[in-house]
Amino acid sequence: MKDVASRAGVGLKTVSRVVNGEPGVTPDTKRRVQEAIEALGFRRNDSARVLRKGRTATVGLVLEDLADPFYGPLNRAVEEVARTHGALLINGSSAEDPDRERELALALCARRVDGLIVIPAGDDHRYLEPEIRAGVATVFVDRPAGRIDADVVLSDSFGGARDGVAHLIAGGHRRIGFIGDHPRIHTATERLRGYHEAMDRAGLPVPASWVSLGSTAPERVTAAAGAMLNGPDAVTALFAGNNRVTVTLVRVLAARPGPVALVGFDDFELADLLDPGVTVVAQDAAALGRVATDRLFQRLAGAGLPPARIELPTRLIPRGSGELPPAGG
Repeated sequence: MKDVASRAGVGLKTVSRVVNGEPGVTPDTKRRVQEAIEALGFRRNDSARVLRKGRTATVGLVLEDLADPFYGPLNRAVEEVARTHGALLINGSSAEDPDRERELALALCARRVDGLIVIPAGDDHRYLEPEIRAGVATVFVDRPAGRIDADVVLSDSFGGARDGVAHLIAGGHRRIGFIGDHPRIHTATERLRGYHEAMDRAGLPVPASWVSLGSTAPERVTAAAGAMLNGPDAVTALFAGNNRVTVTLVRVLAARPGPVALVGFDDFELADLLDPGVTVVAQDAAALGRVATDRLFQRLAGAGLPPARIELPTRLIPRGSGELPPAGG
């Protein structure tokens, strides 16, 4: 810093203000300091900054699976909001494993991140209570925390599924199957609840054979769809609980003769280019990330807010697959 100050002809405090983005520096002085920084290759000593301010300017993000297309926009949104606050994002995947989630979250805390954004895999987050008391701001996304009170930002899984199934019912379908994720996952049970609500409102019975929750592996989903699409109680429409289930069902239905209507929860790439296009209940993953990160930085700024449940709306996008009439209809 002394070298930069000498080259720019300013004091150490002025260099500090420019480096830390503080006000009180004229544009011409700022330009001279930045030119000196570039010429000398100066880099701020973040370790010293941490000791002085007690902050690391880093945020941790624990996702389910970085390879899942749903989490790409969410991750990017978190990163962009963090960047506007001068913070670096560190992320990792839990692989839907509660032990791995805990290990990753605590590893990030051990590296003194200022805050955590967690998409939970487990249902008991009391392990984070000491970290939260120590000042690590924590916000949960997509699913609520288990056994602690904490901020959570969600999509309206219940309402979105209800509306998607109601759309199929309005198109004349009375036998509608539901294929979703593991029942221990909050979003899976909320979407199943929305499915039942729409069927109940329409006065339609739901045989147990029309509902299947479990792994989203293609083999499991294919078997579940085969069981629902064959036999005397065969369904004429399917509601998919997430984008991975939907993609598998698109392949299954493409190999079958005759139309079967399909609505999926979550949009996915190229869904509009298929024939027919896939009707989806879309949630705004980027908005989830932005809202959660804004909430995180409100807490880091000292806002004494009670834990909140923030629920964002979903949107039904009709593209053709969900508008197919029942066979013979």
